[in-house]
Amino acid sequence: MGSALETLCGQAYGAKQYHMVGVHTQRAMLTLLSLSIPLAIIWYYTSNILIALHQDNEISNEAGVLNRWMIPSLFAYGILQCLNRFLQTQNKVIPMLISSGFTALLHVLVCWVLVSKIKLGIKGAALAISISNWVNVILLAIYLRFSPACKKTWTGFSKEALHDILSFLKLGVPSAIMICFEYWSFEMIVFLSGLLPNPKLETSVLSISLNTCWMVYMISVGLGAAIRVSNEMGAGCPHGARLALRVMITFALSEGATIAVTTLLVRNVWGKLYSREEEVIRYVARMMPLLALSDFLDGFQCVLSGAARGCGWQNLCAFINLGAYYFVGIPSAVIFACVFHFGGKGLWMGIICGLSVQVVALVAVNLFAD
Repeated sequence: MGSALETLCGQAYGAKQYHMVGVHTQRAMLTLLSLSIPLAIIWYYTSNILIALHQDNEISNEAGVLNRWMIPSLFAYGILQCLNRFLQTQNKVIPMLISSGFTALLHVLVCWVLVSKIKLGIKGAALAISISNWVNVILLAIYLRFSPACKKTWTGFSKEALHDILSFLKLGVPSAIMICFEYWSFEMIVFLSGLLPNPKLETSVLSISLNTCWMVYMISVGLGAAIRVSNEMGAGCPHGARLALRVMITFALSEGATIAVTTLLVRNVWGKLYSREEEVIRYVARMMPLLALSDFLDGFQCVLSGAARGCGWQNLCAFINLGAYYFVGIPSAVIFACVFHFGGKGLWMGIICGLSVQVVALVAVNLFAD
C-alpha cells in the first residue's frame, strides 16, 4: 500500500504542494501500522497455516519460528516504506543510500553475532532483520527531523493526516493488490514446490531462486520510473513524463541484459553461496538460465509498472497482474510441473509465461496512453 505514495507524494511535489508530501506520508504511516497488526497475527500462526495446507511439517515449523521472530520488523518495514518514498519523491536519494549502506554493514555484524556466536540460529537471523529495519527507520527519521532539506515537506505531525484516509485507501488498496498479485504468484511457486516429490530439495532450490530474483529486482526498483513520472505529471508536463519513461526503459534493457549474462556466467557457483549439498548446487545451476530470462523480463516490467504507478493507473495494473499471473502464470506452472513433470523448473517456466503476458500488456498500456 505504501507504493501509493509514489503517485500521491510524487505528484504533490511536482505540483509544488510541498506540505501535502508530509501529510500523505503521515497518513500512509498510520494506515500501514494499523494494517501490520492483523498481519502480525497471521505471521504468529504461520506454522499452523502451512501445516493445514499440507506442507512439510519440518519446513512449516521452521517458517513459523522465523515469522514469529520477525514480527517486530513488520512494523518497522511499514514505516520504512513510507520514509523511503517520502525522500524518493523529492529526489533525495543520498541520505537513503548512506542509511541503507550503514544498515547493511551493521546487519552483517549483527547477524553473525546472533547466528554464529550466540547460536540463536534461525531466530537470530530473524532478530537481526528486525534490528536492521528499526535502525534504518531511526536513521531516516533523524534525517527527516533535523535536515533543512525536508523543511518544506515535513513540518511536523499534522492532524490533517487523520482526515481523508479514505482517499489514501482508494489508491493504496489498488496499489497493494497490484503488487501483491505479482509477489504472491512468486511465493506461490515456492508453496507449490512443497507439494512436489522430494519437497525439501524443490523448496530449497525454489527459495534460492526467489531470493536471487528479489535481489536482482531491487536494482530494477531503483531504476523504476514511478517517481520521475509522477513528478512530471504533477507539474503538468506529460511530455517530460514520457521522456523519463523512455530513458528508464533504455537503462532497464541494458541492465537486464547485463544481469542475464552475469547470471549465466555464475550458474555453476551460485548455489554454493546457499548450500553445501551437491544435489542442490547442481539443481540451482540448471535453474539459472530460466532465472536469467525471468530477471530480464522482470526488470523491464518493473520500469513499466513504475510509470503506471506514477500516473495513478493502479486499478488497471491490478487487473493486468491478475490475468497475467493467475490466469496464465500459475496454471502454466502447474501444467509444466505436474503434467509434463518438469518439477521446480516447470514452476518457474510458468512464472516466465506470466511475466511475458504482463510485459506485453504494460507495453501496450504505456504505448497507447495519451
